[in-house]
Amino acid sequence: MINRRDALKALAIGVLAPIAALPGLSLAKAATGRRLVFVFLRGGLDGLSAVAPFGEPAYARARGELALPSPAGAGGALRLDAMFALHPKMVGVHAMYQAGECAVLHAVASPYRERSHFDAQSVLENGTATAHAREAGWLNLALGSVGAADRATDGIALANTVPLVLRGPTAVGAWAPSPSPDPHRLMRLVEPYRDDLWPNPGFQAAQETGSVAQSVSTVQRPMGRNHGYAQAFAAVAKAAGDFLSRPDGPRVATVDMGGWDTHANQASELGPLNRNLGRLDQGIAELKSALGRTWKQTAVLVVTEFGRTVAMNGSRGTDHGTASVALVLGGAVRGGKVIADWPGLTQSALHEGRDLKPTADLRSLFKAALIAQLRVPESVLETKVFPDSRGARPIEGLFA
Repeated sequence: MINRRDALKALAIGVLAPIAALPGLSLAKAATGRRLVFVFLRGGLDGLSAVAPFGEPAYARARGELALPSPAGAGGALRLDAMFALHPKMVGVHAMYQAGECAVLHAVASPYRERSHFDAQSVLENGTATAHAREAGWLNLALGSVGAADRATDGIALANTVPLVLRGPTAVGAWAPSPSPDPHRLMRLVEPYRDDLWPNPGFQAAQETGSVAQSVSTVQRPMGRNHGYAQAFAAVAKAAGDFLSRPDGPRVATVDMGGWDTHANQASELGPLNRNLGRLDQGIAELKSALGRTWKQTAVLVVTEFGRTVAMNGSRGTDHGTASVALVLGGAVRGGKVIADWPGLTQSALHEGRDLKPTADLRSLFKAALIAQLRVPESVLETKVFPDSRGARPIEGLFA
């Protein structure tokens, strides 16, 4: 039989620490000071708008109304080099680029070449070249290949459910924003039983992480197929930084941001693309701030399942495409550069006559990050984490 005291223990722990973890956060021990954050922009980011190739002769003609203003003009794109410029909404990311804390990979894609969101996301997350080929994700398998077999949780998903990339045989945690009662009222409720509660490691961890729960509960949004945590991204990114900045916390985190399927009104100043790029920029800033000193040892990978068509459609948006852009940020990044084997935007240079052609494989980025941040052996990457991927060599010189 459960008595009042036991019920209050469960209530206190469950409310103060909304963590669905295997095991609890209090047991998460990082085996290294390095951290890795995987940010998945679900829906298909238009890489030609996020990072515009304004130096490409065919750019303005190919993009039409979608072309960003020149970096030379007021309110124009933010220059990266003689060829590329960031979207004007990404002021914070631009400052990181100038500080050498951001690198850009362009004309990059997973091995997937069709146009289904679900299949494209499966390929990017499972680490193979085939959709739904396995039920484990490459990041989970990579975590399982390093450290002691009995170590505690090293990975945490900031989401209602663990995404495929972090699912698998290795124990991970999950945390999502949820409404919480007034913490002061709750503590008054459990105060008579404090001597029983406090020695409990789970309650102690709950108390320590309660502030994180409170910081995002007021901006919770329902999970939607297209929007996800788009509006709450900054708060969720901050929570990720709070978790990873703990000396005994997880060393890997995943964060999703939806809302990138811009079939309509993409060109509008108040449209979804401009809005979400601003939110992404703010979220990256919140993540850096929350990480504090840990930022110096952190790498953040911002990727999407595929890009958009080069030309605008009849709804002033873009349809599903192929290659896009990836951002690599953090103090562990040797940034201040754009990495691209640029294919061009002339009609003959496009993939299937409509998309930016991929010239780089996202697995090359993932491999480089896993080697640098988690010390995963390259032999394990080739055989277990990313099977049949020998052609995708790890990018050299990207991480410190």
